[in-house]
Amino acid sequence: MAPTANRTITPSQLEHLLAAEPYLIDDHDLSDNSAFLRLMEAAERQQFTQSFTERNLAPGEIVFREGEWGDTMYIVWSGRIAILKGDLDTPTILAMRGAGEIIGEMALLENQPRSATIVALENLRLMGLNRQKFHQLLKDTPSVSLSILEILSARLRKSDEARSSGQLSEKQLISQVSALQNEKQRLEALQRLRDETSELIIHDLRNPLNTITIALKMLSVMLPEEALIANRDILDVAKANLERMQRLVDSLLEVSRIESGQAQFVLSEFSLKELIEEVLERVSIVERKGIRLSAAISADLPPLTADRERIERVLVNLLDNALKYTPDNGSITLAAQVQDDEIQVSVTDTGPGIPPEDRQRIFERFAQGMGEKPRRRGFGLGLAYCRLAVERHGGRIWVEPGDNNLGSRFVFTLPLNP
Repeated sequence: MAPTANRTITPSQLEHLLAAEPYLIDDHDLSDNSAFLRLMEAAERQQFTQSFTERNLAPGEIVFREGEWGDTMYIVWSGRIAILKGDLDTPTILAMRGAGEIIGEMALLENQPRSATIVALENLRLMGLNRQKFHQLLKDTPSVSLSILEILSARLRKSDEARSSGQLSEKQLISQVSALQNEKQRLEALQRLRDETSELIIHDLRNPLNTITIALKMLSVMLPEEALIANRDILDVAKANLERMQRLVDSLLEVSRIESGQAQFVLSEFSLKELIEEVLERVSIVERKGIRLSAAISADLPPLTADRERIERVLVNLLDNALKYTPDNGSITLAAQVQDDEIQVSVTDTGPGIPPEDRQRIFERFAQGMGEKPRRRGFGLGLAYCRLAVERHGGRIWVEPGDNNLGSRFVFTLPLNP
């Protein structure tokens, strides 16, 4: 069966794509797409909904071909697509994608041919935005322009990181070609296998989490305003808990990367006071057990130079740990002050406390206090991440009894001049 006006692949070509899909490893991070949806939220709701046009395709129909000129970006509302390069009889299958994917976005920014062919694998519903209407959005919302540059910069950075990671992996494989000579080498190989298996599990978890993130973002963008207002609390709780799950997955990946020396820390100057206030506000959405959250921040706290994202995760992990063990109607205090040439930050709770024999061990990966009876099971990753991140900054972290020997106080330091 020949293609109809070159816009439909043959049944055999479609069958080949569908047969390949279950065997295709598709490690995809949708965070950039989520950023694009946040970008669209900046526009007026009425303008945004009027700017998009709907397009529906049947299985086998071609959205656009590699090399074609186009001026439209699409959001996949429902259905699945294949991203291909080369001849359609023997294509290189780059990926399979589903709802929430954004395709062809570069057509909004430059007049260049399409870099791949997109084919519908199922009944496909697309929301399209052409360059003319997009430029009108830019004109009506000037702040959108900077956001676009940030998104493109993030994509380029991730591409470069992936390339560097691939080169590193190739070198590691070459070095492992020779046979293992002794027991130490065999144990090291088992450790690497464990780490590689962990990373595979992490990627399997990240994909559905990213899809859920995109689904929530699409609801926030497309639902009527009155429906958003009526369901704001539910959406906030869903987003906050989704962020918590994402942090758990990211912590496992980050622990492995920091231990192996592959993690890169990016230092910048920021206000620790503002960061603490942001973290406390976010955590308060998730936990509503009558626990009192408070901050005690020194008035003369200077700007901090550190990796802001990783310090934020340290604070969130320590607060999550405190919330896990603090009883209802208890209290948690996050304090920060200057001592000599460093900043000291502490999280104090009114939980059961940690026995002296466990105070060092709990900062190891997969470790939990033997003398405690946690109300929730966990993997002991949060505190391990905190130790590694703080020590990479040149700081220290420890735990001690809280006020009047009640609860625990987790303390870490960061140098003022890293």
